[in-house]
Amino acid sequence: MSKITRFQDLECWQLARQLVKLVYLACREGELQKDFGLQRQIREAAVSVMNNTAEGFGRWSDKEKLHFYDYAKTSCMEVESMTYVLEDMHMVRPGTWLAIREQCDPARRSVLGLIAYTVQHPRAAK
Repeated sequence: MSKITRFQDLECWQLARQLVKLVYLACREGELQKDFGLQRQIREAAVSVMNNTAEGFGRWSDKEKLHFYDYAKTSCMEVESMTYVLEDMHMVRPGTWLAIREQCDPARRSVLGLIAYTVQHPRAAK
């Protein structure tokens, strides 16, 4: 396995990127395209998964890394929670909210894996 030197190489960042795409496409659909508040919130939460993963990767200390990775994980859970609003209010097609919800699980699990790796392999202080 090669050493990861860029955040773009992280599986969790790649999965978050796919989640962002699904969310942005959903915002063009059905009643969601008219609900600017919910659009803003779900977009920001999805982008937060991606950006906090990248920002954590760029931090030096493990404590800082874990702080940002935790935000990424919880933002993913926020997106997943909002899919229930999409479902209950019939704001988008069932396949749309289901695809977003299904993408949240591997993205969240991958961030959890990065958290576990960071805890188990602390960086040596320089």
